Amino acid sequence: MAALRLGLTGGIGSGKSTVAGLFAKGGAAVIDADAISRTATGVGGRAIDALREAFGATMLTAQGALDRDQMRAMVFSDPSAKARLEGIVHPLVGMAIAEQAMQASLAGARCIVFDIPLLVESLHWRTTLDRVLVVDCTEGTQVQRVCARSGLAGDAVVKIIAAQASRLSRLRAADLVVFNDGITIEDLARQVHQMSTQFKL
Repeated sequence: MAALRLGLTGGIGSGKSTVAGLFAKGGAAVIDADAISRTATGVGGRAIDALREAFGATMLTAQGALDRDQMRAMVFSDPSAKARLEGIVHPLVGMAIAEQAMQASLAGARCIVFDIPLLVESLHWRTTLDRVLVVDCTEGTQVQRVCARSGLAGDAVVKIIAAQASRLSRLRAADLVVFNDGITIEDLARQVHQMSTQFKL
């Protein structure tokens, strides 16, 4: 039987990574698009040469990785920079995701969780997935969590949230929703366990 392909997404600070970890504990194969992107843009990553050519060596750290803070600032001020960045990184991430999904299928995974921050923004994902799970919370909670873990100022976090798909857009795209706000990690784990049982993990 083919593995169920579950898309997992949510805004920054929603707790999406925590939910992905809970699915992994339950036996699902989890493919983390953000981790793949970080590898591609890290020291020696597949995207580095193209990024250097497109944006110059000053956009790289002394170690040779993409300077994510500088790039974030450029993307916010120059929409064309975002398009150029995505044109380099997204195809590489897509290929790596496909490779990992194939490996998971060959290993007999019953459920493959595609942890994709930009799932809603990248419309092509919908046609490749069986279901979409959105991890949801209020914007105030997002800001609080991200400020606490990253040290960013609140207004900087609000800008990041505004650059992502809207909360309403994500909810409209969802087949399943976990409202991760004002609940304990135990409550969250119970919800994920119930879904895992539904997916026969």
